[in-house]
Amino acid sequence: MVSARRLAAVTPRLVAVTTVFSLAFATSALILSAPAARAQGAPTCDEAAGVAVLPSPVAPWKGAPLRVLFTSEKPLDGELTLVAPNGTVAAKSRDRRGGPPYFWVAEVAQPAAGTWQVTLSRDGAGSGGTTADCATISREIAVKPTEPPRPKTQGGSVWPVRASWTRANENLFSAWVERLFDAPLDAPPPSWKALHEVLRDRSRNLLFNHLGLAEDQANLVIRPDCADLPYFLRAYFAFKMGLPYGYAKCTRGGGGQAPRCPAWWNIQREEPRAAPPPEEMVASADPAMPPPSSPGLFGMLRQQQQAAAPAPVTPAPGAKPAPKPWSPPPRPAGLVPGFAHYLKWSIGDGVHSGSGRTALADDATDYYPVALSEETLRPGTIYADPYGHLLVIAKRVPQSGDAAGVMLAVDAQPDGTVAIKRFWRGNFLFADDPALGGPGFKRFRPVVLEGGGMRRLTNREIAKNPNYGDVSLDQGRMSVEAFYDRMEDVISPSQLDPLRAMKEAIQALDEQVRARVTSVENGRKYQITGKSADMPDGAAIFETTGAWEDFATPSRDLRLLIAIDVVRGYPDRVARRPERYAMPAGKSVADVKAELETVLAAELSARKFSYPRTDGSQWTLTVKDVVDRVKALEMAYNVNDCAELRWGAPEGSQEASTCKGRASSSQRAKMTDYRAWFAERRRPPRG
Repeated sequence: MVSARRLAAVTPRLVAVTTVFSLAFATSALILSAPAARAQGAPTCDEAAGVAVLPSPVAPWKGAPLRVLFTSEKPLDGELTLVAPNGTVAAKSRDRRGGPPYFWVAEVAQPAAGTWQVTLSRDGAGSGGTTADCATISREIAVKPTEPPRPKTQGGSVWPVRASWTRANENLFSAWVERLFDAPLDAPPPSWKALHEVLRDRSRNLLFNHLGLAEDQANLVIRPDCADLPYFLRAYFAFKMGLPYGYAKCTRGGGGQAPRCPAWWNIQREEPRAAPPPEEMVASADPAMPPPSSPGLFGMLRQQQQAAAPAPVTPAPGAKPAPKPWSPPPRPAGLVPGFAHYLKWSIGDGVHSGSGRTALADDATDYYPVALSEETLRPGTIYADPYGHLLVIAKRVPQSGDAAGVMLAVDAQPDGTVAIKRFWRGNFLFADDPALGGPGFKRFRPVVLEGGGMRRLTNREIAKNPNYGDVSLDQGRMSVEAFYDRMEDVISPSQLDPLRAMKEAIQALDEQVRARVTSVENGRKYQITGKSADMPDGAAIFETTGAWEDFATPSRDLRLLIAIDVVRGYPDRVARRPERYAMPAGKSVADVKAELETVLAAELSARKFSYPRTDGSQWTLTVKDVVDRVKALEMAYNVNDCAELRWGAPEGSQEASTCKGRASSSQRAKMTDYRAWFAERRRPPRG
């Protein structure tokens, strides 16, 4: 038997294995080595730094590129090297990303068979608290000479489970998200027509073909909206890594109440495939089905409906039989087709904008709230705004001597577009109204295996779990201004140069305006087909399906109006909170405010963009034009209006001369009735 001390001294070995049992055993062996070391005293170097190493593919062999992701909880400085079996350095990198977690990536296109070694050689070994024993952190990776057996489906589960959610796997998830959407700050933020475009990019996707099934070359169409996106990303990572996964069926809230989630399904306990008969459907915007063992909220409603429902009528002779309840197609055989089916028909049909707005203290949810700090706001953390939009943190850039810190997030639109957005008040809306639910930053609840099934950890369990411990209800006690002040302090802890900070806000507005060009253009292309979209009634204009959801822009325009207010009010914000800014010496607050107002006017006038008019010709506007047209933009979201009207072109102007399409008079009347929501920068309550 190997002693605990000797076991701690042995370099951990990541052995490529192929069966579900052996993969699970290998994972368990790595996890078990840490407690053995702790039993002897001080934590190992790996434990102290919070190291995790992921070789890809899951079963490396010489016929597939070898990619290694090395993550650390601590900001280690050093060089990552990938050493071949013959002792030569095949790849190396000093490019540390993230923070926290921090990560390095190394890759070899044609790895030789044998034992490879991945090593992080730390700078300053033997000084600054780095002992000689911790100067290098190494792992061994076995690369097979022949292609291993391919992973297969496992009965009773959408995909095989071979690991558990731990801090190490959470850090790998964060690093994977950051690399997937990484982009330079000095270039226009990227966007993609659909999520599958990003996942098929092997330079971005660190898990590209991770299972060895050519799964990312199968032309899967993955096109989430904003509510689906966090779930799709989490499911994709869990599928590749063999981790537990589930999702809740939630209401949308209303009547002064936050959304609730009375049912939860997972990859080992799938949602029933057939929909209930029409007479049993719940009169709800989102008829979630609870577990059969408990009636739950929707079960009680169904029971009440059944009790009041008339007896079924026997059809007359010769009459057509009643249509069968709708049901999605059965899940196809095969690991990859089955996963694609699960994304589309289970997750995609199951989650919605209410899933993220659940009350912060509610344990029966998919997300839990976190504290607002540098440690907790990691890539993969979601932001749920009070009106249903969700974003996923993709990257954080620390504040430097001459620039404010930056937080970037990714979101998806109803038309499938996936794009990068920076954190600022115009993109991340916040409210302190309990009737809207629990907005704010949240993380996915860990899903654990227990008692032959799966369940989610509660807030109390997360708070006590050493892998997490970051649950916090503080956001629920913040006013709107306190929330934004706190986020400003987290992203840029030091005082900001007021002029630079305002220019960055203007840049964010510029990006938001340019993103709207794509949205309006998608609507123009829809009009070219000769179709028109039905306009919903009341608050449903913000939450619906079909062409209106895909091409109308009420939610996005409301955000744009708020963004315009933020930029126009930036000089006043600096005057309100001068201690937050590095005010120029010898200048009063009034002097700085006046200078900011002058620069603001010049910057808005200098920034130009073009949009396609109805006939396809380009028309150029400035961002100042958009700001000046703020009143017109309160009624510019209808997809049935021409592009010129949607950009606020004045009646009778040359710009508006090419306009050919207008919303009907009945739809214009509705828009007039609803205009107050946009003028007052608020969405109406549900229910």
